[in-house]
Order: sequence, then C-alpha cells, then structure tokens
Amino acid sequence: MKTARLIRPVKNIFLRILTVVMLFSVTACVKKIKFQTSAVVPAATGYVYIKSDENKNYVIRFSISNLAEISRIQPSRQTYVVWLVSDQEKTVNIGLLESSAGFPSKQLKASFETVTSHKPTKIFISAENNGNVQYPGKLMVLTTNKFRINR
Repeated sequence: MKTARLIRPVKNIFLRILTVVMLFSVTACVKKIKFQTSAVVPAATGYVYIKSDENKNYVIRFSISNLAEISRIQPSRQTYVVWLVSDQEKTVNIGLLESSAGFPSKQLKASFETVTSHKPTKIFISAENNGNVQYPGKLMVLTTNKFRINR
C-alpha cells in the first residue's frame, strides 16, 4: 500500500520531465529568424521558421503582418518574390508570397511555405513585375540577416 502511494508521484514527475524533454527536442530543431525592419514597408513584421526534414531538405515557412499591397510599393510592381541565399552563395527564387485573401488583402497578412534542398543562409523578399524572374531586382522589401542552420 505504501509502495503504491510512492510510485504514483514518481510516475507523475517522470511523465512531466519526459514531456518537457520532448517539447525541447521538437522546438530545438526549428530555427526562428526575424525579418529586419524594411525601408520600403516599415510596418511589415514577421519571422522565418526553418527546419530540416528526414530527407535532408529544408522546410521554410513564415507569415508577415502589415505588408503593404504590392500596387502601393513605389515604383509599382506586380508580385512579391521570395528568395533564398544558399550556403554556396547561390541566390534562388523559391516562390511567390501569397495572402489568404489575395493582394490586396484587407488584413495585410501574407504567408509562405516551401521545401528546398538548398541549405539557406539568408531569406529575402523582393517586389517584381514577373514571378518567374531568375535574379532579384533592386527593390528589396524584407530581408533576414545571414544565419546558420545546424543539422
């Protein structure tokens, strides 16, 4: 009887410790990087989350708040393009930024998610006239500082 009373609290403590360890192991695999304040869209804010998956690819996702409608950027452009700078200094177009309501969005929010084999060291967004461009134009909207991803 006394043994049963002692085992239950020990089990509860063990389960709590195990839960905390599992939470830390899951969040430790995700890198969180803040977008820098933009001179083009100063109110825009957001974080990039990057993690590696079981296939040694990188899952990149982010959401941005207070991002101006693309038509309000000066000079006016057609779309926001997301770029990645790889660990080999290669700049890659990884997609277009979309909002849930489409631009113009009344909430001024946009999100992005992709998987890539390129190891990222920097993420940035440019305003472009065409989403199929191979090289970024001069109008950089948001950028991260350089970062390092550990596998």
